[in-house]
Amino acid sequence: MNPADTATPTLRPAWRAIIGTLTWRRAAVAGLLAMSAAAVLNPVFSVPFGVLLGRMVFIAALLLLVFGAAGAWHPSRVPPWLAQVLAVALAAPVATLLAYLPSVGGDLREMLAHEGRLWGFIYITGTVLVIAPLVALGALYRERDAQARAAQLAFALERSTLEKEALDARLKLLQAQIEPHFLFNTLANVQALVESGSAQAAPVLKSLIAYLRAAMPRLHGGSPTLANEISLVRAYLELMRMRMPDRLAFSIDVADDIAAREFLPMSVLTLVENAVRHGIDPGEQGGRIDVSARREADGAAIRVVVADTGPGMSESAVSGTGLANLESRLRGRFGGAARLELHDALPHGLSAEIVVPANPVAPVAMAS
Repeated sequence: MNPADTATPTLRPAWRAIIGTLTWRRAAVAGLLAMSAAAVLNPVFSVPFGVLLGRMVFIAALLLLVFGAAGAWHPSRVPPWLAQVLAVALAAPVATLLAYLPSVGGDLREMLAHEGRLWGFIYITGTVLVIAPLVALGALYRERDAQARAAQLAFALERSTLEKEALDARLKLLQAQIEPHFLFNTLANVQALVESGSAQAAPVLKSLIAYLRAAMPRLHGGSPTLANEISLVRAYLELMRMRMPDRLAFSIDVADDIAAREFLPMSVLTLVENAVRHGIDPGEQGGRIDVSARREADGAAIRVVVADTGPGMSESAVSGTGLANLESRLRGRFGGAARLELHDALPHGLSAEIVVPANPVAPVAMAS
């Protein structure tokens, strides 16, 4: 096997690194510095300005290549920045010498014997030795600063991704905790009605089927809408009214223009379950639950209200798992843009209200 073939895979990344340093910005800066140095030294030289400018441009281009090469090939025990600055400083006299050789036909002795060319070599070398290391340090500083910003952005992106994953896992846990508690009780009730031959068995089973049908989009991971949520609430209330036909009345009023809006699943149902448990069940006379959803007057938010005629705030506003989880889910989905409000209803009862932005927003990460 040819040794050169084995060296190619190692050298190729290094050449790519060198070429990668030859950006338009660096080339423009090198050309501008070469022009400025030629303008400053022009009064000292007898050669035409174009010749002097050509030499300075050649030196600048060669030093730019050396700068890139030192970054790719440097001793492992020497910091890359130090290797690049030293390489530029050491290459400055060599680059100046190479720039002068064409004028003497490549004869080094003739250049050294000519006093004017020798002083020109010294002037140019001294100027380059002052400017080039400083420019190299500036370029390295800007490169390090850009790398630090890139690392910071990458860290922020990774942190945001991890926070989103943690938030998704938390929301799934919260949703699992608020599954309807009445499902198995309803099934047991249907069984008892069937065994006793009651005429209520078929209507109860029909309402249960309607409830499950409304819940299916959520169970299959479909996009939850306010209309789906209201269908779930209606089926749930129908079941509850069959369980206590003389003690529960309800109404549902949702504006058509917001029915298709994406909505937090199980949110309205949580409030309705809470209203039945703490507002209707405790009273001997039962009560009424009114569910409504409207855009607010300014159009910036949607307000969903679940009002009951139960005992009111003092007894029904219990800090339980359902409301606590709902508040957590609202914060996880909308941050500070959504809120859960509890108000006394007149003449008695409780009004639980969800306020969300009219335009859906992306989920926000919770602060740790």
